[in-house]
Amino acid sequence: MPSDAIWAWSIIVAATAGVIIRPFRMPEAIWAVIGAAVLVVLGFLPWHDALVGIEKGLDVYLFLIGMMLIAELARLEGLFDYLAAFAVGHARGSPQRLFLLIYLVGTFVTVLLSNDATAIVLTPAVYAATRAAGAKPLPYLFVCAFIANAASFVLPISNPANLVVFGKNMPHLGTWLRQFALPSLASIVLTYVALRLALRRELRDETIETRVPHPKLSRGGLLTAYGIGAIGIVLIWASALDLQLGLPTFICGVATAAIVLLISRQSPLPLLHGVSWSVLPLVGGLFVMVEALVKTGVIAQLSALLHQAVAQSATDAAWSVGIATALADNVANNLPVGLVAGSVAASDHLPASVVSAILIGVDLGPNLSVTGSLATILWLVALRREKIEVGAWPFLKLGLLVTPPALIAALAAAIG
Repeated sequence: MPSDAIWAWSIIVAATAGVIIRPFRMPEAIWAVIGAAVLVVLGFLPWHDALVGIEKGLDVYLFLIGMMLIAELARLEGLFDYLAAFAVGHARGSPQRLFLLIYLVGTFVTVLLSNDATAIVLTPAVYAATRAAGAKPLPYLFVCAFIANAASFVLPISNPANLVVFGKNMPHLGTWLRQFALPSLASIVLTYVALRLALRRELRDETIETRVPHPKLSRGGLLTAYGIGAIGIVLIWASALDLQLGLPTFICGVATAAIVLLISRQSPLPLLHGVSWSVLPLVGGLFVMVEALVKTGVIAQLSALLHQAVAQSATDAAWSVGIATALADNVANNLPVGLVAGSVAASDHLPASVVSAILIGVDLGPNLSVTGSLATILWLVALRREKIEVGAWPFLKLGLLVTPPALIAALAAAIG
């Protein structure tokens, strides 16, 4: 391998480690931007190629902006608090029933608003609702973390990583559902069963109130709920027509926010202030670093290895790449892994089973550890705001029980 490629790879590894570990508690985006900037300044990636890398992420940026706007609007209007309180109220004093209801609400939010919304805004709502019910929040908070990834490939809109992996080659909605409906069902059901069994002692010893304060859904909250439904319809329609999802998501998110703010006569500043804008330079920096991998031949080498494996056995290759991708998520986070995997998958025609296995590995694999996905990192941030600390080892112990059965079942359903 040429020395330039080795240096570029070293810079990318160091920057990715910075994103995951966050030395000096600096935001993840700073390390991604620094890594991208060093590659350009030292001449390992020409600036015009860096701009090409940034431009490749346009659809993802638009998707994220639209989803973050609608998710933050739902939080401000109390929609998530309403859903969490609804779950507590209908649990009727049963911890097991509450666990299931929160799991179902988390599935709904993930499918229609993406896994990041579940991590960012449903998590604090579940914390508040369970505290009001006199329950220990942590078992129910784990639900938010695990379902955010387990349900993230039901639809193309359920995870920004789906756009990263497929890019402009996003399948038609009908094709998507044929590929991922059964694997998604296996992922959701097996994750629930394993999580429920792993936490059975905590739930058995739990007692919760049968009546809790139930917030009334405001007019803005109701309009936001309608807007979410409309966004789901528009995006399913766009996916069915094989259109890119970023622009429709952006337009729907901005339009819904504008309507709610105008009718409620609210300032847009609280909404704009609550959006995690740092996600955009984070993703942009990652796109630039992956472009450097393309230019230095790393992607071509990985693609050649994958095609050799497919030539020997497509089934074995699908299993191998699905498991390898899932493990890689927990070493380097699923955003950069998804970008690399997407570049490899787009380099040439691959069997549908192999591409499906890649996506399942990228989406579901992160449930193994706290560093696996951006959604899980955001979940940790939401917990820290509530003065709750979940260490890497306790999460890994739970992840080792929950993730392998769901991953194997989902891959088996996709590969056949």
